[in-house]
Amino acid sequence: MPLSVRLDKKTETLLHKTASILNTSKTEVIKKSLSEYCGRVLLENQKQPYDLLKDLLDRGGSGRGDLSSRGEEILREKFRRKR
Repeated sequence: MPLSVRLDKKTETLLHKTASILNTSKTEVIKKSLSEYCGRVLLENQKQPYDLLKDLLDRGGSGRGDLSSRGEEILREKFRRKR
């Protein structure tokens, strides 16, 4: 399926250099780039809320006795540190 795309000069230069280094066509670079980018976006979109937070949540016991009373405060602090 034919598709036309207008590129700015910087992107066009980047595309040309990449195709030259890989010894392939600009079309192939564009196809592969779009496939990889779209694949990442779709994969990220399919993640469940737990998948997005699992690196912030402790596994196993925390050893803390104040989680029931300060849970929200502790989680907010973890978010602040992640940023």
